[in-house]
Amino acid sequence: MTALADARPLDWLADFPAIPEGWAYLDTAATAQKPKMVIDAIARAYGETYATVHRGVYQRSADMTVAFEAARQRVARFIGAGSADEIVFVRGATEGINLVAQSWGGTHPKAGDRILLSTLEHHSNIVPWQLLRDRVGVEIDVAPLTADGRIDLDAVAAMLTPAHKLVALAHVSNVLGSVLDVRRAAALAHDVGARLLVDGCQAVPRLAVDVAALGCDFYVFSGHKLYGPTGIGVLWAKADILESMPPWQGGGSMIDKVSFERTTYAPPPARFEAGTPHVVGVVGLHAAIDYVDAIGLAAIHAHEAALVKATREALSGINSVRLFGPEDSAGIVSFAVEGVHPHDVGTILDEAHVAIRAGHHCAQPLMEHLGVPATARASFGVYNGLADVAALANGIERVTRIFG
Repeated sequence: MTALADARPLDWLADFPAIPEGWAYLDTAATAQKPKMVIDAIARAYGETYATVHRGVYQRSADMTVAFEAARQRVARFIGAGSADEIVFVRGATEGINLVAQSWGGTHPKAGDRILLSTLEHHSNIVPWQLLRDRVGVEIDVAPLTADGRIDLDAVAAMLTPAHKLVALAHVSNVLGSVLDVRRAAALAHDVGARLLVDGCQAVPRLAVDVAALGCDFYVFSGHKLYGPTGIGVLWAKADILESMPPWQGGGSMIDKVSFERTTYAPPPARFEAGTPHVVGVVGLHAAIDYVDAIGLAAIHAHEAALVKATREALSGINSVRLFGPEDSAGIVSFAVEGVHPHDVGTILDEAHVAIRAGHHCAQPLMEHLGVPATARASFGVYNGLADVAALANGIERVTRIFG
């Protein structure tokens, strides 16, 4: 195991003021706790340097504009974008997917064209395409999973036809932790002339992402799962694709010239950032990326892989526990306790100061596939250690005794 996984030392705890000693926070897949440097960056932005961006002629506005655009460049470097102009700031991955569905989806696919999703997608990567289906008349196909809970790319290859204009898949499942081979998915999509959109919410906090090397066309993620603030996220798309997309919201900042007769629009990314942006959220996202990069994504992935292995080993020794997903899941372990609703599991664990997620995890079609109404889910971050795994296992033992 890595040094990080061997323990949760006090200096790591000190980075996260919202995690007290003795509290096992295992809900990072829902939202990550915030390190002090991110909180401090947000506090400074509101308390010392705050101003709006792009339109002020006074020095503080100019300084904040520099910081705002520096964050865009930082995001571009972090995910391997070809240019900072390929980075669109949105409220989160959900808004990013909806932007693509409304803008690209409103002008590129037509009635009778097809979109391919998978069984394990988050609702945010299902519902926007259903709305597009209802509006435009596209058809939706759903790729199955392998026995261990991965998107079945062999099945995807057999399903794709020239009628498919978009493939939209999760890089890492928010329930199963299974990792998509994005390069192969991109090649399969491009072979039939389709675009590939990747939901990277669970991947970006724990895997090195290089969108150019992956070969996808769209990539979205949320800041709050990356140890950053809520209300900020990123849509990346290839420059030529963004150029081909019309605005999806109108207002200030996204215009070139406005008259009552005609309005012309700014080039990307401004075209898609109507209104006053979440300036402080962007500053906080920059700090979060710096924090993650200082640790190193390779180290984070190895740390979480060690915790997943330890968790699966501990829970597999409890007869009434059913584990879901692959052995090498990325930072996430979902499970069920026979005869016990996951909400009861979560409540009893909370009494032992262990915080997990219980429910359908915004993946109801996946729950139906698994044959359960809900699962319990433990998900890890840099602040977790083997003591948290032990607390979880002890808590599940207590659950089995109470309901035994």
